[in-house]
Amino acid sequence: QVQLAESGGGLVQAGESLTLSCTATGVLLDLPIMAWYHQGAGKKRDLVAAVDNGGDTNIPDSVKGRFTVHRDNAKHTLDLRMNALKPEDSGVYYCFARAKILMSENNYWGQGTQVTVAS
Repeated sequence: QVQLAESGGGLVQAGESLTLSCTATGVLLDLPIMAWYHQGAGKKRDLVAAVDNGGDTNIPDSVKGRFTVHRDNAKHTLDLRMNALKPEDSGVYYCFARAKILMSENNYWGQGTQVTVAS
């Protein structure tokens, strides 16, 4: 089993920055993928940043240039730095990890952390 703990959400003004952190814990952690997803009110969950264990990063064009991500494989952490925040960035941000345990791979989600961007 893998547990994902998110932190760093909160209320900010438009234009400000915020950093979200995710820490993965569990046994024999082998995480091919770690990622952050955003779910706005009444909307589906969308990818905002993903990093594989080789360091390759995928950031959608919708947030590219404003959001950056840093993964620390030794600490099993994934930090999302969000700059120039907009009201539409509000919502719940979920940490995701694909974990390889023995011969199987499973997906895990954190509980989510709320981000509110006031205009």
